[in-house]
Amino acid sequence: MQQFIPGQRWSSNTEPELGLGTLLAIEGRTVRIVFLATGDIRNYATDNMPMSRVQFEVGDRIESHEGWLLTVEHIIEENGLLSYQGRLDDGCKAVLAEGELSNFIQFNKPQERLFAGQIDDDHWFELRYETLQHINRLEQSPVQGLCGSRTSLLPHQLYIAHEVAHRHAPRVLLADEVGLGKTIEACLILHHQLLTGQAKRALIVVPETLVHQWLVELLRRFNLHFSICDEQRCQAIEESGQATNPFLAEQLVLCDLGLFTQSKLRQKQVLDGDWDLLIVDEAHHLEWSEQVSSPEYQIIEQLAKRTLGVLLLTATPEQLGRAGHFARLRLLDRDRFYDLNSFQREEALYEPIAEAVERLLSDKTLNQESTQRLLDTMGEEDATPLLQTLNSQTASNDIQETARTKLLEMLLDRHGTGRVLFRNTRGQIKGFPKRRLLLSPLTQENTTIDPRASWLIQTLRNLREEKILLICAKASTAMRLEETLRTREGFHCALFHEGMSIIERDRAAAWFADPEDGAQLLICSEIGSEGRNFQFAHHLILFDLPVDPDLLEQRIGRLDRIGQTETIRIHVPFIKGSAQEVLQRWFHEGLNAFEEICPAGHKLFSDLETELMQAMEAPDEQAQIDQLIEKTRQQHIIARESMQRGRDHLLELNSCRKQEANDLCKAIAKIDSSPILRDYMERLFDCYAIEMEEHSTGSFIIRPTAQMRCDSFPGLTPDGLTFTYHRDTALSHEDRHYLTWEHPMVRDTMEMVTSSEIGNCGLTIAKHPAIEPGTLLLEAIYLLKSVAPKALRAGRFLPPTTLRLVINEEHQELSATLTHAELSKENHPIDRNGGTEIIRKRRSQIRQMLVTAEAKANQQTPSIIRQGLDLALDTYSTEIRRLVALKQVNPNVREEEIEVLQEELRSLAQHIQGSRPRLEAIRVVVGC
Repeated sequence: MQQFIPGQRWSSNTEPELGLGTLLAIEGRTVRIVFLATGDIRNYATDNMPMSRVQFEVGDRIESHEGWLLTVEHIIEENGLLSYQGRLDDGCKAVLAEGELSNFIQFNKPQERLFAGQIDDDHWFELRYETLQHINRLEQSPVQGLCGSRTSLLPHQLYIAHEVAHRHAPRVLLADEVGLGKTIEACLILHHQLLTGQAKRALIVVPETLVHQWLVELLRRFNLHFSICDEQRCQAIEESGQATNPFLAEQLVLCDLGLFTQSKLRQKQVLDGDWDLLIVDEAHHLEWSEQVSSPEYQIIEQLAKRTLGVLLLTATPEQLGRAGHFARLRLLDRDRFYDLNSFQREEALYEPIAEAVERLLSDKTLNQESTQRLLDTMGEEDATPLLQTLNSQTASNDIQETARTKLLEMLLDRHGTGRVLFRNTRGQIKGFPKRRLLLSPLTQENTTIDPRASWLIQTLRNLREEKILLICAKASTAMRLEETLRTREGFHCALFHEGMSIIERDRAAAWFADPEDGAQLLICSEIGSEGRNFQFAHHLILFDLPVDPDLLEQRIGRLDRIGQTETIRIHVPFIKGSAQEVLQRWFHEGLNAFEEICPAGHKLFSDLETELMQAMEAPDEQAQIDQLIEKTRQQHIIARESMQRGRDHLLELNSCRKQEANDLCKAIAKIDSSPILRDYMERLFDCYAIEMEEHSTGSFIIRPTAQMRCDSFPGLTPDGLTFTYHRDTALSHEDRHYLTWEHPMVRDTMEMVTSSEIGNCGLTIAKHPAIEPGTLLLEAIYLLKSVAPKALRAGRFLPPTTLRLVINEEHQELSATLTHAELSKENHPIDRNGGTEIIRKRRSQIRQMLVTAEAKANQQTPSIIRQGLDLALDTYSTEIRRLVALKQVNPNVREEEIEVLQEELRSLAQHIQGSRPRLEAIRVVVGC
């Protein structure tokens, strides 16, 4: 039975951070212990103390409260107190009484805690081992960084994100057609770069109207906490003394471009921000010409020069025009895109290749002209064998298909802007709805009342159960409509215009989106067609029409997006004989722009703008209007045919290589459907005494409890947290957290498990044929991990690898015959006091078994390191050789990319070779 003597040293099993405690007094069945390191005093019942008596052994190195170290040679016990005799580092003999031991000693290493009697319950050991196994698996995942977003699994988005995010400091244009999700692509790339450590500081610059939408999307879909940096925030940071440069106060910053155009100081500060990644939305609004560029363009140009990674979200090349497209490309690489005329000549070379690419894609036989173009483009040495295979009469279909695929891949690599530009079109992507135009011609019978207002009231009555989005050009029109509907008819509509604060606009959009108590109608001024998406609505009212076809498409695009479940009804009320009737006829009969996307619309508008304005000024001149519409229709046909001839099939193919994209979707879907995460989190919640109950089918609520085994659980508030493991549920219930392996709660709790000492020391009894009753087994878990900078992502080649060793008393290694699952299934808990006594009596034997385990772990290490080195060398050498060869034929390959890969390989090899196994956890198993 344990004797309690004042002056004895004890350590807490539950609060090891308190250091060594000193027993002060015994009062009946209670002892009082003081922890001088922290000043805490605790009272414990003697029959149920979460404490262990501190008794060091011969060979231990111990520290005095004065800081000197003693190697123990003899231990003397007198009146229940211990004294340690031994030698100092200089060889002199000394004695250290236990009362003079350092108050700051903690037992964190598994063996230290084991011999100090700080033994964890077995479920903690199991949790720690399982967590290490999951970390090992996740580090090797090819879809790391792409699984955790609250987004649908769309192949083209995942392909672009995967392709771009794995590059060092990616610099690309994201130019998908409207509705394909450029924002999602950019955020997926950003999420991956942050999660893998390739980027730490990110700046997102957007139009003022989209700041809060981006903030909400980043948090809600990607769990990324950005800080909005506006003038008020900048001043507050400066006045608080938190930072002289407000852009250095946060790692992730979101701001409005206008902040820099209005202040030279803010412009200088943001340029000094030392950003790793810059994202610019609506980059097509940055004005540039060979003679002059706008202040906004100049600011982004300076930022792009100083930032390694740059993502520009922009309109398609067809919409921008050659000069506009060149202006975006020169932001990415000024040296490569240095002259507009040179760029235009280079681009003109593509059209002759288009026919050959079309033949390859459609499995047609290559004629002599197409064959020669491919030889000229790719070089005879590379292309000739493949072309011979394609034209062979004896080659099998499979062999010819392989040759065809290889030719296309080689063309993709050599494609002029294929590495810096990604543009998917609606024609490539499935899932878009149909569009139906509903024209409503009206007669102006009363000069004081707009017949469109009366029409709107009746339409709202007819569509009472439907959500309707109305867009008009001016805020004043929107406000008059809202007032008319509210005062005349009692309709309560959501209003959205530039005169409202951003928070007011967000509230209006949220009210409209509410399926139960939300507004039936949202009235937007023109800003409603920039960036806001309402695909849950199926009716769009264009109260007036813009003259620019691109702006019309932006309006329709608020509903016409992937995820739209019904045909979109486009309502266009117009007064007969008005300029708006001319405009709707030009859009509909000339361009078919209401019911189909019109990529050539912007060019035709530029060519015919003067004639269109003249026709709108004379709406009664039917012959003139008919002539304009027919001319437009004919030019539209010619423009579409020209675009089809020069259609960049390679760019489209490179923007979404279907097989790779589909493989990514399948890999993530497989992870989504696996129960592994759910099972793991349930065990984790149980260990930490987190209360969990079902909320609804597929959703759960967790809450903290008074018995919780930590001061704070990552991401859990006192009110609790509602979550789901199912992607579809998360998409339809945005108020619930979407728990994935990449959710901050999951990642932070896994780090909490592995970074603390809990679970690194266990003791159990087990009945198994391979374990003689009364004998000991030592289950030792070593972790082999490269201590490399996170950005190197060394885990791709040497993931945190657990080495499990089972040592018996004869020092044999039995892990192959005694699996972890077998031991865990057959084990039983052991009385803590009895277990502590076993450890004390057989301490020397356990030490020797640990020596054996460490030796065997060191024996296994070289082959694992060699495997990791070989994989890194093969991966990097292949990519470096490819880029070196590619640079000869594609100037868009930057020399910097090759140099960075070479340096990464050197650094990786150094860090992987320096890896050593570390004892992560031990469990003593007693046979019964």
